[in-house]
Amino acid sequence: MTLQDPVRDAFAPEGVLSRAADHFHPRAEQTEMAMAVARTIEDGGALVVEAGTGVGKTFSYLVPALLSGERVLLSTATKTLQDQLFGRDLPRLVEALGLPVRTALLKGRGSYLCIHRMEQARHDAALPDRGALRTLAKIEEWSHATRTGDLAELPGLDERSPLIPFVTSTRENCLGAQCPKFRACHVNLARREALAADVVVINHHLFFADLAVRESGMAELLPTVRIAIFDEAHQLNETGVQFLGAFVTTNQLLDFGRDMLAAGLQQARGLVDWQAAASAVERAARELRLVVGKAAPGARLRWVGEAPGDVDPESWVRALDDLHEACALAMAALSTVSELAPDFVRLHERAERMARQVKAFAGPCEPGAVRWVDAGTQLRLVESPLDIAKAVQEKLLRAGGEEATRRSWIFTSATLGDDAKLSWFTEPCGLDSAEVLRVGSPFDYASQAAVYVPRHLAKPNDPAHSGQVAALASEGAQRLGGRTMVLTTTLRALRAIGEEMQRRFDGSADIEVLVQGQWPKRRLIERFREGASAGGRGCVLVASASFWEGVDVPGDALQLVVIDKLPFPPPGDPLVEARAQRLESQGRSPFNDYFIPEAAVALKQGAGRLIRRESDQGVLVVCDTRMATMGYGRRLMAALPPMRKLSTNEEFLEALERLAATRASTTDPAWT
Repeated sequence: MTLQDPVRDAFAPEGVLSRAADHFHPRAEQTEMAMAVARTIEDGGALVVEAGTGVGKTFSYLVPALLSGERVLLSTATKTLQDQLFGRDLPRLVEALGLPVRTALLKGRGSYLCIHRMEQARHDAALPDRGALRTLAKIEEWSHATRTGDLAELPGLDERSPLIPFVTSTRENCLGAQCPKFRACHVNLARREALAADVVVINHHLFFADLAVRESGMAELLPTVRIAIFDEAHQLNETGVQFLGAFVTTNQLLDFGRDMLAAGLQQARGLVDWQAAASAVERAARELRLVVGKAAPGARLRWVGEAPGDVDPESWVRALDDLHEACALAMAALSTVSELAPDFVRLHERAERMARQVKAFAGPCEPGAVRWVDAGTQLRLVESPLDIAKAVQEKLLRAGGEEATRRSWIFTSATLGDDAKLSWFTEPCGLDSAEVLRVGSPFDYASQAAVYVPRHLAKPNDPAHSGQVAALASEGAQRLGGRTMVLTTTLRALRAIGEEMQRRFDGSADIEVLVQGQWPKRRLIERFREGASAGGRGCVLVASASFWEGVDVPGDALQLVVIDKLPFPPPGDPLVEARAQRLESQGRSPFNDYFIPEAAVALKQGAGRLIRRESDQGVLVVCDTRMATMGYGRRLMAALPPMRKLSTNEEFLEALERLAATRASTTDPAWT
């Protein structure tokens, strides 16, 4: 009997899944994907699956993976999805299948409380404010009760809290086996549990961070795993390039200076002029920032010559030299006290690493890479590969000799491209020879959803455009009693549309306008899902960036999604420019082979917020006339789910009236 037989039985109408949950419905698409995963697990190799919304891809890969009896590595895009997979989906399925499976959750070290640094923080004069002291007291109280040390478990702790760096460790400042709290270390406990587990849930950031430095425990874990599954795989390439290059930040340098000063004054006061050593590093870091001058928040300065952007090369080179010298002086100071405490050994290693990185950035860029500077309140010097293809081929698919041919690699997402080969994903990820499967959504989009491209709006680059988008979204929200999400392509549009909609509904007793940034993401989504169901006001959410994907609002809490512009990559971005230039050098069209596929995938992600289950209904509005007037608009429209098309504003308003009159069912299937 092959693995495919029990997998097929599990998804059958009278199979174990149907007996385990009241709301499980057999879906041909779900079974098709599960059978392909089972086949790949048996035969080895790589499988790329695009599974439309509603397929139930999580169980399509979990069932065959668990029934295989092999060790499995599961990687997701975010820590939130990690927690959902580990805390909800895996336990339910393990229980339903009756398997004696041991599972473990492994995150990056920044997710776990560092007991040693928490104790040091009590004496740190650099704590942000009195509020930080109160938060620290709550963390200390919680630290006595927690088993995992996962800060996500601490109620009320804002993930944006400035205190988190004071109570967590990084690869740079962790003392490792020399730490006085090593035996109680939550990071090491999580790694030990992962090494002993049958199924380990990680995230893409941790996977690539380890692939780059082989330090996070994965170096031991990965060789023992034959099956690796990457969910939300569309984020793999962009996540990978963050870690497979090189970077140094002024915040890193300032943190190092602060840590050196604190350790010196606590453990070696009077032996070194710690204030002078720390000040030299901090001053050099700030001088480097000053050399760049004013830059818009989030600006990326392309770096093709000696200096980035329009920065004076002579001043830039001198600032890098001064920074390297400050790191060297810190190394010399730390070497005189290295025998007194393990903190000084680790600090010396950090100084040495930063000196090496600064020196590398003073030299030429590596061939096949691109270099830039992220400029804001801090500077981030980056040298990045253009994609992860080489790393995937050499470090994953070919690593391990003959053993590599037996490994099974599963990559899946709802959006992986707009062509049959899914080349948007497979090319940059080095998976050209992988088996490709596209499984459509079981939803009846033609009856559940409509798409409207208003032709009367100003062009996207017109200053009046954001105001008109706000007016259209406001009218829709008024008719629906909220239930509206506006997705923007830029932070400038986010602010303009958000402020205008808040002005329009100022003082309204019926509708509340939420704007990304005013609360933590989790709280915004919870309030939006609640809508007017608890007797409060209906909700509008105006958001950008991360809200385009991974936001699940099933039911009638969301019935209108408004996208302000086609989400083309920013042409001035250094990484985008370098990728476009590479395509040109190959005789290909950057617009057709890069910009349009990127926009198609992002558009599908945004549109995917609308219909999350069989009973949902809604309207998608793309406020970009190019979708209707340019030739490539047909290609982008074809990339969307097959919704019915609305041609006029009258048809749009009629669709909203029908939605307002008949609310979708709120029954939530338990197994999707």
